[in-house]
Amino acid sequence: MACSSLKGVTFENWSKTFACKPEYFFEPKNQDELLEVLDFARQRGKKVRVVGAGFSPSDIACSPEVMISMLQLNKVLKVDKATATVKAEAGVTLKRLNEVELAQNGLALMSIGAVSDITVGGAIATGVHGSGAHHGIFSTQVLELELITSNGERLRCSKSENEEVFRAACCGLGSIGIVVTATVQCVPAFRLLETRYSLPLQEVLGNLDVHLQSSEHFRCLWYPHTDSAVCFHLTNTKDEITKPSFLESVYYWIVDYAFGYYVMEFLLYLSMWFPSWVPWLNQLFLSVVFAPQRRRVDVSYRVFNYECRFKQHVNEWSIPRENTALALWRLKEWIDNTPGVYVHIPVEIRFVQADDIYLSPASGRDSCYINVIMYRPYGKKVPYEHYWAAYEKIMKSLGGRPHWAKAYDATSKELRGMYPNFSKWCAIREKLDPLGMFLNPYMERVLGS
Repeated sequence: MACSSLKGVTFENWSKTFACKPEYFFEPKNQDELLEVLDFARQRGKKVRVVGAGFSPSDIACSPEVMISMLQLNKVLKVDKATATVKAEAGVTLKRLNEVELAQNGLALMSIGAVSDITVGGAIATGVHGSGAHHGIFSTQVLELELITSNGERLRCSKSENEEVFRAACCGLGSIGIVVTATVQCVPAFRLLETRYSLPLQEVLGNLDVHLQSSEHFRCLWYPHTDSAVCFHLTNTKDEITKPSFLESVYYWIVDYAFGYYVMEFLLYLSMWFPSWVPWLNQLFLSVVFAPQRRRVDVSYRVFNYECRFKQHVNEWSIPRENTALALWRLKEWIDNTPGVYVHIPVEIRFVQADDIYLSPASGRDSCYINVIMYRPYGKKVPYEHYWAAYEKIMKSLGGRPHWAKAYDATSKELRGMYPNFSKWCAIREKLDPLGMFLNPYMERVLGS
C-alpha cells in the first residue's frame, strides 16, 4: 500500500481538551491513497474517522481504530472568476483559500467564522458559522460535494443531484461519507468597515432588531459579572484599508497582546487560587481592551477572523432568534445570584439565517448562537461543569440545539427531539454506511448506539 500508517501517533485537538491514540493513523496524499486506506480498514473490519486541522473542542474527530488526516488532500482544483466559484479538496484550509487562491482572483467567501485555520471539510461537517441576520452557516455557501462512501463508491451531490444526500452531508458529522471535494459559491472581493463600541447589555438586547438590521454582520460580546456588552458592526465599504501609524501599532500591541494575552493569562492563572478575582478581571479586561471605541477597514477575511489565543473549554448552542434576550437574562440572573460562581469572559452572541440542512443548528429557523467559555491558563484544568450544566439547562428550555463541534451534554433522545429531520438524516447515513464504518464514540452517543 502506497500510504503507510504512522506509528505511535497521539491525536490531540487544538485546545488540548481531548486526545486519543488510534491503532492506525494515515495521511493520504491523494484520493487513490484514500481509497486504499478505506479498503485496508474494510478488510480488517475497522472503523474510520477523518480529521482536518483538529480545531473542534470536542472528541468528534477521535477514534481508537483508524484515523485519516485530510491535510494533504489540499489542492484547489478550479477557480472560476466568471461564476465566482471555487472547487477545492476538503483538506484545504479556509485561510489558504482566503489569503491565496481567492485573493489572487479577486474573490472572497461571503461569510466565515472567527477561525480560518480549519479545513473546508471540517467547516462543512460540523456546521461552522459566522454572524449576520442574512447569512447562513458556511455550508449554505456550498454548491456541490463529492463524497466517498464506506464501500469506496464516489458520489456527487448538490441541490439538483442527490439532493437528500446533499442536505445530510452539508452537516454530516463525518458519518455520511468522506467529503473529498467541495464547490463553494464566492463573491467579488470586498472590504469591511468594523465599528466596535461598548453599551449596557440592556440597551443592546432592548434594540436587538435595530442592531441586526443596521449592518451586514452584527455580533456582540457580553462580559459576565458586568452589565456591559461590546457591539461589533461590520458593513461593506469601498473605503481605503486602515493603516495604523507606528505609534498606533505599538499601542495596539501593548493593549491586545502584552496586556490582553500575556498579562491576562497570568492573572487568570492566579485566579485559580483566588476565584473571587474573576469579576474584577472581567471588568479590567473590558475597560482596557474593549471599552475604547475602535474603527477599522480591512479586507473581509481579516475582519471576520480574530485570534484565539488561550486554550479553552467552550460550549455553544443555537436558539430561535426571538429567545435571545430571555436566554441572556436567565444566564445573567443565574451567574449573579449563585454563590461561588465565577465565569470567564466573554459570552459571545452571534446570529445566523435559517437553512434547510437536516442537522444544521439553524435548520428551519433564524437563530442566535450563544457561546460560553472558560479559559485554561497555561493549559491548566479549570472547573466548568457547574457553569455548563446551568447554561445548557437554560438553552434546552428555550429550544436549544448544540454546536456539533463543541463539547455538550445531550442524549440521543434529546437530539432527536431537537431536529425534525434527525430520522431522515439517520436513514441516509445507514443507507450509505450500513456497517457503521464512519462511526466513533462521539457518533455512537449521538445515535444512541
